[in-house]
Amino acid sequence: MKQFIDFIPLLLFFIVYKLDPRTVDIAGHSLTVGGIYSATAVLIISSLVVYGALFVSQRKLEKSQWLTLIACLVFGSLTLAFHSETFLKWKAPVVNWLFALAFIGSHFIGDRLLIKRIMGHAISLPDLIWTRLNIAWIAFFLFCGAANLFVAFTFQDYWVDFKVFGSLGMTLLFLIGQGIYLSRHLHDADPTTPKAED
Repeated sequence: MKQFIDFIPLLLFFIVYKLDPRTVDIAGHSLTVGGIYSATAVLIISSLVVYGALFVSQRKLEKSQWLTLIACLVFGSLTLAFHSETFLKWKAPVVNWLFALAFIGSHFIGDRLLIKRIMGHAISLPDLIWTRLNIAWIAFFLFCGAANLFVAFTFQDYWVDFKVFGSLGMTLLFLIGQGIYLSRHLHDADPTTPKAED
């Protein structure tokens, strides 16, 4: 659920990006709505609202949410300050690769893999399965980062569509695959389940 909350600002970004650019007057100020720069402003504002509301309601944000918010503020602000969408194109690859780095680091730092810290309270699995899951998340984030970078700089007319729906689609497919994989191994963690005879 936390991952899908991240898509709320992205969907708003997409909607504003797709609008035909027009000038509107708000409180005596003329603002351009539509296109990459107004969409970037909406992305920054909606991210602050969404994560601000989460912080108020939960009294905290997860580390991944802090990372997403900071990346949005940094890359979005650079995009608006320099009037160049190149900065925003790097946001998704950098965030994905930082997530991959965190999962990699958990193999060497701390007493539990990152995936086990995230999901360990909900399910019990053998250590080998946790290791495989952690490696799968590393591969997923590395692939997502590379795919976003490739599309952003190769198919520039479609990079916003891919950023929103491609990322959502890849996440859904990966989570479905993870669910199928886990369903095959959950019985391994239950000591009361009798093993089948060979």
